[in-house]
Amino acid sequence: MNDRNNLTEGSIRKKMLLFAIPIFIGQVFQQLYNTFDSLIVGRYLGNQALAAVSSSGSLIFMMVGLFQGIALGAGVIIAKEFGAKNYKKMRQVIHTDVAFGLAAGILLTFAGILLTPSILKWMQTPEEVLPQSIQYFRIYFCGSVFSVSYNIFVGILQAVGDSRHPLNYLIFASVINVLLDILFVGILGYGVGAAAFATVLSQCISAVLCLIRLLRSEPAIRLIPREIQFHPESLIGIVRFGLPSGVQNSVIALANIVVQSSINSFGADAMAGCGAYFKLEGFAFLPVTCFAQGLSTFVGQNLGARQYGRVKKGVRFGVFCSMSMTELIGFGFWLFAPFLIGLFTDTPEVIAFGVRQARIETLFYCMLALAHCMAGILRGAGKPTVPMFIMLGFWCVLRVTYITVMLHFFRRIEFVFSAYPLTWCLSCIVFVWYYRKADWILTFERLDQKK
Repeated sequence: MNDRNNLTEGSIRKKMLLFAIPIFIGQVFQQLYNTFDSLIVGRYLGNQALAAVSSSGSLIFMMVGLFQGIALGAGVIIAKEFGAKNYKKMRQVIHTDVAFGLAAGILLTFAGILLTPSILKWMQTPEEVLPQSIQYFRIYFCGSVFSVSYNIFVGILQAVGDSRHPLNYLIFASVINVLLDILFVGILGYGVGAAAFATVLSQCISAVLCLIRLLRSEPAIRLIPREIQFHPESLIGIVRFGLPSGVQNSVIALANIVVQSSINSFGADAMAGCGAYFKLEGFAFLPVTCFAQGLSTFVGQNLGARQYGRVKKGVRFGVFCSMSMTELIGFGFWLFAPFLIGLFTDTPEVIAFGVRQARIETLFYCMLALAHCMAGILRGAGKPTVPMFIMLGFWCVLRVTYITVMLHFFRRIEFVFSAYPLTWCLSCIVFVWYYRKADWILTFERLDQKK
């Protein structure tokens, strides 16, 4: 195997940065083309179309989050087997993971097409926005097989330390997406359905490129089509490690849909303004995502290799990088919020909603980073139920309860916005307490000594 992909040897800082930076750059391009969708739609098709496209995140994540979370379980197992050099078992997990992704993508396609109108109505989507929202989501979910498969393929490559090739494929697909947006919406004047189709086509391209990479990879991780099947033992392991993360993703997304419905109740201007904010907030997630994924892979590989001291050092470095970079982005967003929101629309009312949300949430991004890093560390250690219960308790139950109660007595959208930093901070307190109290690395060392 290529030593470049092995995170169990060499400089911790160098190896983690070399792994995390390509993920970071890839997320930049992905967020750019997601934001570009909204920029072009808002400028060429108006605020109602912007509202229809920009409010898509929670619904999409609710539908795909379960399967993406379960796929994380495969990544944890693959990373551990890679670190332990148990390539035979790793290959079984890889082929089971791909089989699961294909089945999940087909199921998600039908579910998304059928359930989209009902969910959007339940979200209190305004009548003037509803037809365009339904069109956008239905076309988007027609490409579910590509979306799920891409995440499965990338998860496999990243689990063995390869974050460079997914970056190249994502950059290429992002450029294609932007060019198609300009052609379909900006030049030809098609509606929001064309923006959705451009996204589906770009996801298809990135999935195919990742597939080709796996088909031509080193023998230990090479994908062989005739071996794609469900291996019962591997499937049980994937579900065991991934189901808590999948449930966590879906339930949090469901809670965010409840939050989105509260935003929708303030009208189309609120939808458009907050939708623009959420697109920009995605840039704050860049260091969050890359270091959370990096920590999961780093912890998984080094626990598999029984490098316990290395795990502790890597955890400290990864958390520091993620929190400091995210807070820097948050401060810049807070400072330039009026200009950034104004890129999407010229309507003062829409800009005002987005700026209000930014000024309440952005300075607390470091807490968001800490929570996701802790969740990534624990998933890499094979303890996915801990972040599941913590995040469900604070990011779902408490967040929804807080918003419901506050809006009942005070009809102000600021209480919706404040729910995010409140629940981020409270969950971080519990995460840090658990991490310091439950010395799970010491537990691994003791179990290893008994063998």
